[in-house]
Amino acid sequence: MTMRLDEIRSRLDATFSPVSCLLEDESAAHAGHAGAASGGGHYRLKLISAVFEGQNRVTRHRLVYDCLLDFMQKDIHAIAIVALAPSEVARSD
Repeated sequence: MTMRLDEIRSRLDATFSPVSCLLEDESAAHAGHAGAASGGGHYRLKLISAVFEGQNRVTRHRLVYDCLLDFMQKDIHAIAIVALAPSEVARSD
C-alpha cells in the first residue's frame, strides 16, 4: 500500500505543486466493503495549492479526479477530498 500512496502523492505533487498534501489510506476501515474486493483503496486527501485560487469546490474536485484518472480505474475506489487555496487555510482551521 505504501507504494500506491507514494505514486498517488507523486502525481499530486507534480500536478499541483502543493503547499501541503496530506493523504491518508483508510482502506483498513473499509475491509469487507464491495469496493475493497476489487483492490481499490479508500483515501482521505487534504490538498492546499495555489492552483485552487478562484476555483469553486466542484472544479477543484474535478481537477483532482482528472489528475488521478488512471488510478481511479483500479487503485482508488473512493477518495474524500478537501481542496483549498492557500488564502483559505487560515479561515478553515
